[in-house]
Formats: sequence, structure tokens, C-alpha cells
Amino acid sequence: MQPETGKLSVKEKVGYSLGDGAANFIFQTMMLLQLSFYTDTFGLTAGAAATLFLVARLWGAVCDPVFGALADRTNTRWGKFRPWILWTAIPFGVLGYLAFRTPDFGSTGKLIYAYITYLLLLTVYSANNNPYAALSGVITGKMKERTSLSSFRFVAVTLATIAIMGFTLPMVNHFGQGSSARGYQITMGIFASLAILFFLITFFTTKERIVPPPQQKTSLRQDLSDLLHNRQWVLMFIVFLFMFIFLAMRNSMLLYYFKYYLDPESMRTFLVNADKVLFGLLGGLNLTSVGANYADNSFSVINILGQLAALPGIAVGNALAKRFGKRDVFRIWLIVAGLMAALFFVAPPSGVTLILILSILFNFSWGVTMPLPWAMMADVADYSEWKFNRRATGIVFAAIVVGLKVGLAVGGALAGWLLNAYGYVANVVQTPTAIQGIRLSVSLFPVVALVLCVIALFIYGIGKKVEYQMQDELTERRKEYAG
Repeated sequence: MQPETGKLSVKEKVGYSLGDGAANFIFQTMMLLQLSFYTDTFGLTAGAAATLFLVARLWGAVCDPVFGALADRTNTRWGKFRPWILWTAIPFGVLGYLAFRTPDFGSTGKLIYAYITYLLLLTVYSANNNPYAALSGVITGKMKERTSLSSFRFVAVTLATIAIMGFTLPMVNHFGQGSSARGYQITMGIFASLAILFFLITFFTTKERIVPPPQQKTSLRQDLSDLLHNRQWVLMFIVFLFMFIFLAMRNSMLLYYFKYYLDPESMRTFLVNADKVLFGLLGGLNLTSVGANYADNSFSVINILGQLAALPGIAVGNALAKRFGKRDVFRIWLIVAGLMAALFFVAPPSGVTLILILSILFNFSWGVTMPLPWAMMADVADYSEWKFNRRATGIVFAAIVVGLKVGLAVGGALAGWLLNAYGYVANVVQTPTAIQGIRLSVSLFPVVALVLCVIALFIYGIGKKVEYQMQDELTERRKEYAG
């Protein structure tokens, strides 16, 4: 293996990016629709679903450092991290499908089934996603190439998110024919199959190039000590923790916001106009046909358009990061995204067009930020090697992803508990108190977490100057032991 590499091929960047597209067929469904699936289709109470999220996602956080350490100690002819993508591809897809089935059990049996399938899914997710994330740190040591690779990755993430946000509910309604349980089963079977295929493409099209220094001895104790003494790792852990509290809480509540807060007649008018203006060239999509679900269709249309706005945002983020550095661009555009999310609270029930505008602005802003924290994770691994002369890519990435998983656990649980606390009852007209809780939980409450995330980024010390100093010095060191 070569210690460094130049420009990556488009084929390898696309191949790598498909792995995150694959994971997001399942991950985005968990983020956006699983709370609604559990309460409105599967039959759990909001409180039971919240506790399930907390327990299962914290379990996933426990698994992350375990699989990160295992990946660092894996040695095969394929490398350290690629084999894990191959080994977990089929289990990931199968469990993603099973987690969205509704078995014909009683309430206790269903709860047990939900715990078993969700715990197993998050275990396999850790075994797959931690090595996948770490792979980006050993494909290339060039900072610009890492940012570019991360941009390719998040184009795939955005396209997968468009599929989930835009097409899942129409597919559920189409395949279910009145049974959302059957609709979810068929729809997730399709997405799970695509995920398996994409994981395999990632395995076969990527290559690991950066290896630890040859004199480095394997020591989990030393790896953990290096982490705890790495201030930049601590700060990135905090960033991921609060960023995913924000995402888990907000995204879990979005569908409720459409179903119970926005005015059905205003959504119908919006869909009529969307059918004429946006989809007229396709002959219209019959978004307001007899039996159409205005909330589901409005949710899908607005989220498709919002996610499309993320694509130019990713391109802008890549260009800005090259000029100003990842950290500075990341924190500025998180502030903009937070302002757009907060404005959802003041939108009136009839303001469906305003929601569309805010969604486009939010997703563009979020698109600017999307590739940056993941590229920054690789910088933190470099920082550890730079400072301590030891490289443990898997454990560095996994330990940061622990923050992600804890954020998902806390954010998802908070969403369910807030629904419960404000008096939400599934599939009925909600009380004013419950609607107020939904509005707050999709806007102001999660933005508090984003504010804390931004504060951590003002302390984080790897700016553009340090990035290139690390790159140059590590390149010289690797030349020495490449021999």
C-alpha cells in the first residue's frame, strides 16, 4: 500500500458514496418515519416508542467503540475496513426490512418484537457504519480530496433522503391499499434490497491506502488514552451529540407537523398548484385524487423540493471549505440552518407555501454543512497521529459516532416523550396543547441543541491553517516509513 495518494477517481468517489446512500435507505427511514410508524401503524404508545429509542440507540452507542476497535485490529488482503462492509451488507438489509414489519402479535409480543429487531438492526448498523466512516480516513490523506469525497458521499445521502422523504409514504399507500402495515413491509423490502446492492458496489470499488506507522503497537488502552487527551476529539464528540439531538427530534416530528398542524384545505390548494406548475410536464401526479392523503402528499412534495435544494448546497459547501476551511464554513451555515428551522414555529396552519420556502432554505443551508463534519472526523484522526504519533482511525471515528448515537437516542426519546407529555393520541384530532407541543418540538426545542453545537465549534481548534500544517508534516513522516 502507498502511504499517500493523489487525486481520487470519480469511480472510487461514486463507489464510496453509494455506501452511505445504502445506509440511508434505512437510517433516514428510522429518523423520519419510525416514530410515526411505531405509534400510528405498529401500535405502540408514544411513551413506549420513546423508551425503545433511548434503550436501543444507547445500545448502538455502546457497540460503536467495540466495532471501531475490532476494525482497527482487522487485517485482511482487502484492508481493515472494507471487509466489514462486505460482511454486514446482507444482515443490514434483512434487519432493516424486519424492523418495519408489523407481526400479528398482541401488544406485549409486538413490543418484544420491536426491541429485538431494533436492537439487532442498530448492532449491525454499528458493525457496518463505523468501518465505512473510517474508510474515508484511509482512502486518501489529501485534505481537498477528503472534502471532495465527502461531498460525493452526501450527494448520495441526499438522493437517498429524497427517496425516503418523497416516495416512502406514496409507496406505502400504493402497495398497502389501505393497510399501512403491508405498505411499509413491501416498501422497506425494496429499499433494503437496494441497500445490499449498493454496499457491495462500495466494497468492490474502493481501496485503502493509508496504514498506521509500522512501529505502532496495538494497544486499546493507549488508543483510549489518546482519545481522552485529544481536545479536538472531545469537541467533535460534542458537535455530533448535539447535531443529532437536533436532527432526531426535528425529523421525528415533521410528519406529525403536517398531519396535525397544517390546514388540510390549504394543503389541498398547494397540491393542486404543485400538480399544475411543478408536475404538469409529467401529466400531473393526481396529488388530490379521491382518497389522496393531503398531509402525506404535501410532506412528500415539500421534502423532495427541499432535498433537491441540498444538492447545490453541498457544492457550495465544498467550494467554501476549500477557500475558508471546514470549521468556519460549518459553524456559520449551522447558524443559518438553525434560524430557518426556528421559523417553522411562527408559520400559520395555512402557510404551506411558506413551509416550502423555509424547507428549501433550511435544506440548502444544511446541504452546505453536510459533508463537513465527516471530513473533520478524518482531520481529528490525523490530529491524533500528528500529536501522539499513533493512528487508530477506527476507534477515533467510532468514538465520535458514539456522540451521534447518543444524540439519536436522546433526540428520538425526547420527541416521543414530548408527544406523550403534551397529550398526543394517535390518529385522532389533536388538542391545542398537543399541537403546541408538535410545533415546539419541530422548531424551537431542537434548535437549542444546535446552538450548543455551534458553541463547541467556536472552541474547536482545527482551522484551515492547522489542517494544511498537519497534512504536510504527516506526508513527510509517511514517506520516511514507506521506505
